[in-house]
Amino acid sequence: MSLAGTTLHPATSRFLDRPPTMLIGGRWVGSARDETLATLDPATGATLAHVPAGGPDDVDLAVSAARRAFETGPWSRATPGERCRMLWRLADLVDAAAGELAELETLDSGKPLSASRGGDIPAAAEMFRYMSGWATKLEGTTIPVGPPGSFHAYTRPEPVGVVGAIIPWNYPLVLAARKIAPALAAGCTVVLKPAEETPLTALRLGELVAGAGFPEGVVNVVTGYGETAGAALAAHPDVDRVTFTGSTDVGRRIVEASSGNLKRVALELGGKSPNIILEDADVDAAIRGATRAIFTNAGQVCYAGSRLYVHRRLFDRVLTGLSASAAAIRLGHGMEPDTQMGPVVSDEQMQRVLGHMERGVAQGARAVVGGRRRGDTGYFVEPTIYTGLDDATDLVREEVFGPVLVAAPFDDLEEVASRANHSVFGLAAGVWTRDVSTAHRLAARLRVGTVWINGYGASDVALPYGGVRQSGWGREKGREGVEVFTETKTVVVTL
Repeated sequence: MSLAGTTLHPATSRFLDRPPTMLIGGRWVGSARDETLATLDPATGATLAHVPAGGPDDVDLAVSAARRAFETGPWSRATPGERCRMLWRLADLVDAAAGELAELETLDSGKPLSASRGGDIPAAAEMFRYMSGWATKLEGTTIPVGPPGSFHAYTRPEPVGVVGAIIPWNYPLVLAARKIAPALAAGCTVVLKPAEETPLTALRLGELVAGAGFPEGVVNVVTGYGETAGAALAAHPDVDRVTFTGSTDVGRRIVEASSGNLKRVALELGGKSPNIILEDADVDAAIRGATRAIFTNAGQVCYAGSRLYVHRRLFDRVLTGLSASAAAIRLGHGMEPDTQMGPVVSDEQMQRVLGHMERGVAQGARAVVGGRRRGDTGYFVEPTIYTGLDDATDLVREEVFGPVLVAAPFDDLEEVASRANHSVFGLAAGVWTRDVSTAHRLAARLRVGTVWINGYGASDVALPYGGVRQSGWGREKGREGVEVFTETKTVVVTL
């Protein structure tokens, strides 16, 4: 198959032509109602493939399969070492299929192939590899209680059970790995519900799971719409924990749906992250960093640096440099080798972004660069920078999830710290300064989950990641990312 002047990997073409099936209990099946949905190429609007439109009946089957695997199947007897080896093999299989996975990710989400191949796929493999090590390192403790020799008391970390994992469309494979890997390391079983816009790599990952030796039912993949399959998974009475990444509004609905059986919920939600350039910053480095912070993945990044605060003495210089960088970004189909930024994921998302922009202009925003849709094919939005807004306006307060930056000057540290914290979100922030003391003081004052100093977006599988306030509950990655899938049992033996 040829697309955008590029010949696809034969395995990619075969996968796109496969029957519309999903993974439930080790079998590839259609939806109970025999319904499908189309997944589109956001650069053209053309249909790539059809996948099952799963619903509550399919979710019920998947949860039942996961419950059997957890309680009575071979997985329930697997040793930590066996879990470790299976996860490592899965990482190797992801690496081996990297070319195909990268093409599927780019076609489905629109991001440049270089980003998929060089970033997303290796990151997913690394998550499985890193979490494989935690399978053998979850340990309890012995606690001395009572008179010496009277009791033997200890704790056991145990898997929480069946996990419902619901992921968004901006980093499909990375986020699938971020949910599945720690859950499996802890000994849980999983029902994965990918976003309806980007289900392809999740389904391909399901094929690789079987190849890595995981027993039937340990990982299930149910495709479908959020309001049907996603809602059914969140509300299912036999799911023990839900882990969700997505918007804050949907996160609230997840919490409400999960209340029936008081299941535990982990949430990685939205953000409106401040990026702060102080007077003594390396201006050229800050401009490069601020460009990446907002325009990477067409701004569809939960921690995107979408609020830029620049010291007033540097504001014009920074704005000129940022505008030039934004104007030079090459938009195009993700499969084209010179593309630097692709489309947003769907027509719905494009209209949402454009709506934010229109309301911003109505409230006084001035576009320094961009401000429009690009072309009439696909879902492209120009890299956009606005000025002229105060902190109470919608464009400054609300998450846009697109390539839209609002920039404003500030005069002193107290002012910018207060303005940066004036948000319902608290996911991440950036600080640019040559003064290490100022950097640490400001980092301590910012009410966010992650602060980057003289960089933006640096990440590692070992670093805990998550937000405060309406940016979420709990942490992913690192030790904390696997411990959320365990429960602590206390055992007391009378001697």
